[in-house]
Amino acid sequence: MKRSLSLIVVTLGLLGPAAAGAATVSPTAIPDGTYTVKVEKIVDSKHVQVVMDNGSETTLAAGRSTVDFSKIQPADQIKVSLIQGTVMVYLDLTSH
Repeated sequence: MKRSLSLIVVTLGLLGPAAAGAATVSPTAIPDGTYTVKVEKIVDSKHVQVVMDNGSETTLAAGRSTVDFSKIQPADQIKVSLIQGTVMVYLDLTSH
């Protein structure tokens, strides 16, 4: 019993850091391009927190006055076009 408990504690200790959460990346470190991301949180109409396909988290800002994140919801899948870390245009891929 004591050996099993020790094994469980060691296993959880090793898995803990891996499951602690996704890495946060600066949006400016993301190369320009088009990405499909999952919305975690709408910060405000011009900022959205997302998870990239590789598991990295970031907060993206609108790059144009016409980009309005208040039209999407958490857990939506969106396709974004990034230029210098800002969203120039996005498409909501989730059916409502």
